[in-house]
Amino acid sequence: MSQLLPPAGPQRTLALAQLSNSLGDGAYYVTSALYFTHVVGLPPARIGLGLTVAWAVGSVVGVPLGRIADRRGPRGTAVLLALATAAAVASFLVVRGFLPFLVAACLYATAQSGLAAARQALLAGLVTKEERTGALAHLQSTLNAGLAVGAALGGVALSAGTRAAYLAVFAVDALSFVLCALVLLRLPRVAPAPAVRGARLEVLRDRPYAAVALLNTVLLLRMPLLSLGLPLWINERTDAPEWLVSALFILNTGAVMLFQVRTARSVSGLSTAARAIRRSGALMLLACGVFAASATGPVWAEAAALVGGSVLLVAAEMLQSAGSWQLGFDLAPPGRIGEYQGFFGTGVTVARTLGPLLLTALLLGMGVPGWLLLGGLVLAASYALGPVARWAARTRREPAPERVAASTV
Repeated sequence: MSQLLPPAGPQRTLALAQLSNSLGDGAYYVTSALYFTHVVGLPPARIGLGLTVAWAVGSVVGVPLGRIADRRGPRGTAVLLALATAAAVASFLVVRGFLPFLVAACLYATAQSGLAAARQALLAGLVTKEERTGALAHLQSTLNAGLAVGAALGGVALSAGTRAAYLAVFAVDALSFVLCALVLLRLPRVAPAPAVRGARLEVLRDRPYAAVALLNTVLLLRMPLLSLGLPLWINERTDAPEWLVSALFILNTGAVMLFQVRTARSVSGLSTAARAIRRSGALMLLACGVFAASATGPVWAEAAALVGGSVLLVAAEMLQSAGSWQLGFDLAPPGRIGEYQGFFGTGVTVARTLGPLLLTALLLGMGVPGWLLLGGLVLAASYALGPVARWAARTRREPAPERVAASTV
């Protein structure tokens, strides 16, 4: 069990901050759709439109917010953005109507995107380059543990089905981000990066890094697979029981919590990161083939194929995550970690925004060929990432000395 905990010090404090807000987020994720329809009174189409617009805004604003974290100091920026997220969640308690909802959702997505970039810059300033991928693996494991517990709490609210229960979930989520801000204040202060000569938002002109980020976005199409693609496939194309959707989610979350740290130990540089991503692509193709096979045969065979495919999927996820973390950090110039991580993180938003449309067209529209096309696309992107990452590495300037964290808060 001790191996699941990050080392004492900044890494453990960062994990505690991650745990505090992921508990609230887990409850939010499982209740938000019904809250916005039943309590706020919005039709599902308006909710989808509002969230799509909000995350599009958040993905654009995340880059300049990451730059602010570099220039003003990542700890203070992360604290302010955690409090801004808390305020956005709290505002959902009182919004009644589409326009107020849209404003609150934009604030929420913007603060969340900026917070992710600021935390990456904070981690880069507190953890040595050699320890970053391992630290991120611990944070991912902590995130999954918090989401699982939070989802269980959200399930209690769903069972109650009352307005008060939904309001309590959103209040807890807002408080979780306040607690996250307080925990972040316990970390040492990281000095702002010195001003770097060159164009503002240089990442937007860095074509090699943009190519790496684009290919990584293709790999992230796996993200809406578990939450949308598989549930729809199980419901529309198989006779497997619907409760299997929940079981597969628990399998994924538990596996990441237990094995992400161990998986990340094999990644220590650009070459090992590229190798992990290639293995991830191969496993993803196998997973898609097994999922495609779940559409035929008796119910027990369909269920077995879905479970087997999910095991391959989570193995691919853990390898891809470890490899992409290493690439995203190693290829970012010193002094621009927040800015570059803000850009790299837009892949998550794009995958979550466009992924559902693509997965619905491929899986439900094409069936088995759609699964194979998805697996082939991911495999091609995973093999292309190695050469593109080497191209990006050749264009990097000589690295500047690592920033050193101050000893006082």
